[in-house]
Amino acid sequence: MGLPFERRDAGIFGLSDFARFALSLFILLPLVSFIHSLGHSFMAALFGGWSRFALGRGKVLFCIGAITVHRIYFLDSNVRYSRLRWNNRFTHFMVHAGGILFNIGSVLLLNYLISQGIMKDRPYLFLYSYFSIWFAFISLIPVDYGNGSYSDGMNLYYILKHREFPQLYN
Repeated sequence: MGLPFERRDAGIFGLSDFARFALSLFILLPLVSFIHSLGHSFMAALFGGWSRFALGRGKVLFCIGAITVHRIYFLDSNVRYSRLRWNNRFTHFMVHAGGILFNIGSVLLLNYLISQGIMKDRPYLFLYSYFSIWFAFISLIPVDYGNGSYSDGMNLYYILKHREFPQLYN
């Protein structure tokens, strides 16, 4: 079968790549974003807070509990969390790092399951792993997006350096 990124036709992006592109854009990338948001939410709950998160932009498609899915579900995600019961630098650090930890942890779990023969290695698992690692590392870059919205990396910097606990709007 070969590696999922091997060329099978001429050119950089061939007709056979559209299915992989659609799978990545409409299913895998939103799944990676969902896992990332779930990491933030899990950490907030672990330290006595609650959270809500939204996938995408545009009109709301549906809501399930604290999760809202928008029409353009693959475009963005954001998480908001309440005041934590244990309100200190460590707990806020863990909430803001939770998405990164869940992205990397999901890849490690997949690798373990494949290595133990519990799951078969599939090209879409490679793509999921690739996007998860990419998402985690991009999240670590300290960026001020404006309007009080920061990347996870910038939030972690503020927590460690300035002892500020910024709200999560990634």
